[in-house]
Amino acid sequence: MTSAEAIERLESYVVEIMAGRRRTLYDECFRGFLFCFSRLYRAVVQLRLTLYEQRVLRQHMLGCLVVSVGNLTCGGTGKTPVVEVFAKTLAANGRRVAILSRGYRSKAKPFLQRVQDFFLKTNKKIPPRVVSDGKRLLMDSAMSGDEPYMLASNLPDVMVVVDKDRVKAGRYAIRELGADTLVLDDGFQYLRLRPRLNILLVDSTRPFDNHYPLPRGLLREPIKNLRRADYVFLTKSSGGSHLRHLKGFIRSHNPRAEIIECTHRPQYLENVYTKERQPLEALRGRRLAAVSGIAVPESFESFLETLGGEVVYAERFMDHHRYRQQEIIDFVNASLNREAEIIVTTEKDSVRFPMLDRRDLPVLFLRVEIDILSGEESFNDCIARMCFV
Repeated sequence: MTSAEAIERLESYVVEIMAGRRRTLYDECFRGFLFCFSRLYRAVVQLRLTLYEQRVLRQHMLGCLVVSVGNLTCGGTGKTPVVEVFAKTLAANGRRVAILSRGYRSKAKPFLQRVQDFFLKTNKKIPPRVVSDGKRLLMDSAMSGDEPYMLASNLPDVMVVVDKDRVKAGRYAIRELGADTLVLDDGFQYLRLRPRLNILLVDSTRPFDNHYPLPRGLLREPIKNLRRADYVFLTKSSGGSHLRHLKGFIRSHNPRAEIIECTHRPQYLENVYTKERQPLEALRGRRLAAVSGIAVPESFESFLETLGGEVVYAERFMDHHRYRQQEIIDFVNASLNREAEIIVTTEKDSVRFPMLDRRDLPVLFLRVEIDILSGEESFNDCIARMCFV
């Protein structure tokens, strides 16, 4: 077993403990340990926020429009399509847009190089990774991370820059690439860079998980900190009246933020290998095998059922899982044994798929885009109102 596989198994176990799916005495003891650790984590998070609010720690301003898009929970809110539509709309209005990403689970430098960088402080001198300069793709998904690569692929006129130090990345994008607008991907907890707009995403189907901070739950910081948001987007919304309680809860913590309901709408299917597009109707009445490595696979699989497909086999991996060729071959064989006709995955997963010599079944990904439900305005109008006032 590789170190990456061992870490993923541990993550899977911790997620099951969080969800309460394991009930042995050992599991209950471990759950208690996670609870104690989450209290310590919560105190550290609040101390850090206080230090920034009291200006003990410095927030940087880069002299341009900075839009932060993030969430309170670890994954599952549908953040990437929102980042994409913000960047696309800003670019369409004449802005030189750069997306700044941390590049989660991108390929790390060799261990000895990281040790050398730490002691010699060379990280500050090394430029960030430029996934796209707004003209062409410059890196693959392994080097950049799956989400930055997907954004760069879908946004040919937008720059995508990856670095853990997003102040450094922002300065580089402005100075070297000519950016005048920065979209901070997953930026709600990145307090070093001050945004003009703080966009918080909340999954309306399971807003705050079990309400515990990490590692007992999935909250990155206490719920009360949504007071920092300028706008709250309720994602995966069905537009029903059941959201009234959630909106009231959010307003009790942040009465000034505008709350906007939006939904993720499937657009089309695309072959992972040939890039051929197919209409959504291609799934109707077909036997499907679903494979995904995302935070909330249930929402993806329910999309397939809603589109008229029958999911006869599904396999779920941890979020950001990087697929090995043998894993996909085994999945294809299992799908054939269950008489599946099509394999379907998510767009984010598709950039991590290995090449296959044998393609016994078509492998398609589902393209999903964001759409506004609140009122009559479109998403583009909404963003223009927020960013061009």
